[in-house]
Order: sequence, then C-alpha cells, then structure tokens
Amino acid sequence: MKAGEINIDAHIVHPHMTFRHVMACLDAAPIKLCVMTDESGALLRTIVDGDIRRAFLSGSAMESPVSDLPQNDAVYAGADIDPHDLVALFEANPAISAIVLVDDAKAPVGLVARNTVMSGILLSPPHMGQSESAYVRKAFDDNWIAPAGPNLNAFEEALKTASGRSQALALSSGTAGLHLALCVLGIGRGDAVYVSDLTFAATVQPVLYQDATPVLIDSEPQSWNMSPAALERRLARDAAAGCLPRAVIVVHLYGQSADMAAILAITDRYGIPVIEDAAESLGASYGNRPSGAHGLMSVYSFNGNKIITTSGGGALVSDRADLIDRARMLSTQGRDPAEHYQHSHIAFNYRMSNVLAGIGMGQLELLGDRVARRREIFETYRDALQDIPGLSFQDEPEGSRGNRWLTVISLDPDVIPRHPYQLLRELRSIGVESRPAWKPMHMQPICAGCAFEPHSPTEVVSSRLFLQSLCLPSGSTLSQDQQQRIIDCVRAFTKG
Repeated sequence: MKAGEINIDAHIVHPHMTFRHVMACLDAAPIKLCVMTDESGALLRTIVDGDIRRAFLSGSAMESPVSDLPQNDAVYAGADIDPHDLVALFEANPAISAIVLVDDAKAPVGLVARNTVMSGILLSPPHMGQSESAYVRKAFDDNWIAPAGPNLNAFEEALKTASGRSQALALSSGTAGLHLALCVLGIGRGDAVYVSDLTFAATVQPVLYQDATPVLIDSEPQSWNMSPAALERRLARDAAAGCLPRAVIVVHLYGQSADMAAILAITDRYGIPVIEDAAESLGASYGNRPSGAHGLMSVYSFNGNKIITTSGGGALVSDRADLIDRARMLSTQGRDPAEHYQHSHIAFNYRMSNVLAGIGMGQLELLGDRVARRREIFETYRDALQDIPGLSFQDEPEGSRGNRWLTVISLDPDVIPRHPYQLLRELRSIGVESRPAWKPMHMQPICAGCAFEPHSPTEVVSSRLFLQSLCLPSGSTLSQDQQQRIIDCVRAFTKG
C-alpha cells in the first residue's frame, strides 16, 4: 500500500443503496467519503456529507437510492502513481479530502487521505506523555514557580539514576552546562581545549566564551565521533611541544557514543580531563554504563528537539561533588554563604526552573519508551533502505547502544550522483523536514584559524560526512504511514 493509503472496502457503495445506508457507511468509515461503483466495479463517483445534504434539500428521502445523485467528477489516480504526483494532485484539488486509487479497469483499489500526504512531518518534535502536566500543575498549586522547589530536586535525583552519576545539576541549557564545566576547571584565556569537529556550534561556543582556544579533532568513519587516532596524534605532538590542552570535549553524535575506552586510555596517559557532550545521547549506553557516565563531567540537553525535553534546559553531571557544588554556586549568580547578598565571583543565572523540571520529571519516566521507539524507527529505515547501493548509516560499534536520536543517511557520490540537498528539497516538496548533517567546526566562520587534526594524514572524515549526509525525521511520534512516505521518496530519489 502507498503511504497514507487505507483499505477501501468499508467505503464502497452501489447505486441501489439508500441514503440511510450510505450515511451509516460515512459514519463508520475512517475517511468521511464513500466511493460509488457500477455493476462491473468501476468507479462512478464519490459521496461526502455535503452531497447528501444537497440531495435532501432537493427532495430526496432517507430511503431514496443514491443513484438520485447527479454525476460528479471524482478525483482519482492510478494505483502506481508517484508520491510527488500524488502531492501535485492534492495541490490542484484543494477542496478534496481524499483521492481514490484505481486499477486499469478503473475499479477502486485504495484511498489516500489528504492529511496523511500533505501534513508536515518534522525532524524531531517534542513528544509529551500523560504525567508532565500533573507535575507542572502541582508546581502551580504549591506556588513553586521560582527556580527552586520539589520538582527541581526530584528531577536532579532522577537524573543521577538516568546518567549513572552521583551528582547532577539541572540548568537552563546544555550550553550552560558546558560553560560551567570549563569554569570549574579554571579554563581561561589562551588555554587549549580539544573539541570534536563534527558537532553543533553549542559545543565550541563555551570554549570561546572563556577566551580559550579550540583545537578541532576529526571524526572516525564508523561511529562518526571523535577519532582516537587523530586525538592520539595531536596529543603526542602537543606534548612534545609542551602545550597540552586543559580539557577534551567529546561529543556523542546523534545519540551514538564515542569510543570512550580508547579516548580515555589516551587522555589518561597525559592527565587530561574529558568532558562528555552527551546532549544528544541521553538513554544511550557504552560498555554497560549510560552514555555520559565515563568522563570527569558530562552535559545533557533537554531542548525541544531532544529525545526528552523540558522545553529548554540541560544538566551537568559528575561523580565529583566538589565540581558540581562549585558549578551550582556559579549557576546562581555566585552568591556567598552569608545572611546578606554577597558576591565574590563573577557568575551566571543558569538554573532550571521548578516548573520546567516538572516537565522533565514526566519526560524521564518515558525515556526507555522513547529510546525504544527511536531505535525502531532507525531499524525500519535501515531494513527498507540498506539494499540501495551507495546508501549507508552511522554505525553502532560493538559494546555500545545508541539512542538513535536522529537517523542519518550518507550518500556515496561515486554511486549516487545526486547531492543530499537535492533529496532535502524533494522531501520538502512533500511536506517532510530533513536537515544536513552538522557542518564541521573547522568549516565554520567562528572557528576560522583554529587548529584541526584530521582522522589520518590522507583522510578528513567530518567534511565528507557533512557533504554526503542527511538527517531524516526520527521523532517518536512518527507514524508508520509517515515513515513509509519518507522511505518511498528516498527510494525514488536514489533511482535517479
């Protein structure tokens, strides 16, 4: 069946049937439209509520046959119609709610509803459950609206469990968490910080806030995360030059953990602390521990497009109470422990509110379900598309389990001679949002002049992935029909 197509049997009526019978069919049918056929089964017309109302106004009765209706020009299409042509047919007929699909004998074989074809499909929309509103309502009922309260305390406790950490601090954003992590490590002007090159700008911005110097480390081809080979090569060179970094920020891209065992083995030799940017990987795991449970500190994001959301928000977690205590002080304007308002440190207003933490409490209850659904969506894409020559997916290395926050496909230009941006526009034409892979930091204006370490002396991975990859809709509310619509478009695109 086509994406959006439903079984037509419940919609078929015949000329001898009465208006009463047809009204009952309309009432029971999934789409409020009936399809009239002749004795041979060929399409005669469609019937909607308005047709029946007009017939009654013209004198027809409940027991009159629907053959009394005047002939109309039913909008139909061949059962093998291309999805793009189907969209064009709806656009040319804005008043119709569905299109009848027919075979070569003009016998109806299916029905496609407008809202399943023309409705917008977002990349990763929020997915609310049942309990979030109860937590928020309690915050209002108890007048805990300020950035403190029981929801916030409970959310931080729940985050400890979800992250596998002993300490958690809920914040206004994941970016705030990264900034505080650098602050508590005393990183400042002129200090070098190694950062994953293939990431969103929020990973590198806090380094720039501190007037520190980003050194960008390329990806490796399997998981698309920080290349241990590039990291080791750069550390050896900088150690020999006496200019080691103060920290390494490792990103877990699209919900897939980096190779933390290899990375930590390298950084531990040099005594360099690792901060995990796990903004996209809550609910993933590496080595039987949660993603974000391996470095000195880790950061999560609860932005509206993440696997769970607090509308906007983030968290900093660690097993070091002293680091989180200092970060907590800095997140609340740096107030000293005194009866009066005294401030000895330049600090920030980064705390999450008790109201938003209530949303987070309800969302965390559903984390396992959300991960399971995103993985199911990835597996559906993979099963449906993996036979296409030149199309590949981000790998999940042995010992890790990604949350598949986003499913990303890569198109080999030597096999598929079309650019991912062309696919982006094809998807957009049928109401589907997609996005290019992250543009690497070494290609961004804000990092002009920053040092970059490639995966190998002969291979740069991050820029290749950017130029060849596209993120597909992966939200946990994505329906099977919607996903099939996307799959059909990708398959048609790769056939050229």
